[in-house]
Amino acid sequence: MVRVLISYASFSGNTKETAEIIDEVLTAHGHTTRLHRIGSGPAPDPSLFDAMLVGTFTWGKGQTPDLVKDFVYEIGYKPPNVFVFGTGDTQFGGDALFCHAAEKLAAFYYSAYDPLKIEQSPRGSQEKTVKKWTEGVLNQCLKHLIK
Repeated sequence: MVRVLISYASFSGNTKETAEIIDEVLTAHGHTTRLHRIGSGPAPDPSLFDAMLVGTFTWGKGQTPDLVKDFVYEIGYKPPNVFVFGTGDTQFGGDALFCHAAEKLAAFYYSAYDPLKIEQSPRGSQEKTVKKWTEGVLNQCLKHLIK
């Protein structure tokens, strides 16, 4: 069983919905999860988990929201096994800035898996993409735990 912290920042609800789908997939496979909305209280200790998933929206012109930056600062170190997911909107900055905050966070944490990037809401056709990405993250976690 894998213990996963799913921390996310969401203003419109899209990143929250994505986090909830990820949570559903992981719990359906029998893994333990904790959902944490960034900014709702102190950050949980990542060392109590096998993996940490961080969800963010992209702000302004490809920027990571201050709320997420504060969360990263509060954690204070780069835990292993961090995976990043993000929501965005290509109408603001086009493909070059789409989910740029998720890309920057994945690079910062040296994530072993490409960030999930969702256009607006994850519901509908993109829900399958979220589930497939979550399965890939789970495989990465299990590989790490076996070593």
